[in-house]
This record gives sequence, C-alpha cells and structure tokens, in this order.
Amino acid sequence: MGKKKNDQKRFVVYSTNPEYDYNHQKPEQKTLPPAEQDLRVLLDKKKRGGKQVTLITGFVGSEDDLKVLGKMLKSKCGVGGSAKDGEIIVQGDNRKKVLALLEKDGYRCKLSGG
Repeated sequence: MGKKKNDQKRFVVYSTNPEYDYNHQKPEQKTLPPAEQDLRVLLDKKKRGGKQVTLITGFVGSEDDLKVLGKMLKSKCGVGGSAKDGEIIVQGDNRKKVLALLEKDGYRCKLSGG
C-alpha cells in the first residue's frame, strides 16, 4: 500500500533542509545506436525452477527502447519473456536465433557463458 512512499525515503536518515526533495529519480538514459551497443547473449536457468531462458544483457538506453527491442525478439522467436532493468529475457534456448536477429539489426553482440 505505502510501499512507493517508503521506497522514496528509504535511504535518507535525516535531512535538515526543509526544501529537500526525496524523489531521487535517475534521469532517462539516452539510447546508444545499435553499432555502439555491446550486448551479451547467454543461457540462464538460475532462480527459474530449472527452466532455460535466453538472457540479453548490456543494453544501454531508455526503458522504452529496451521494451521495443524485447518485443521484437520475442515475436520473432515466437515465445514469451520480459524486458526490464537493462535485461531482456526470452523463454527457452534461443541463443543462436537471437544472436542472428541482433546482428541483422546492426547490434554488436556475442555469445557469453560457455
């Protein structure tokens, strides 16, 4: 219920400044062009009940652009997933397909994690 308000004040112990603003939101990050992105594509199954997912990390940019890229990858692979916190999760082992799609769109990416 009041979780959002508590999150805003979570790190401030005390402030004597009467005009102190507790809203410390990070400025929206500018999205780098695809040729300057350095993405890592890896297979992950930790904390997922043994299910495999393709994880794309290293995206630098806005959350909206991340979601657009994630939606494109999920629809081309024909699976579900999510895109948040600078990571894209695509269900299943789709590393090679995701790598080919990213390279086709001009992203610098490589397989990672063995």
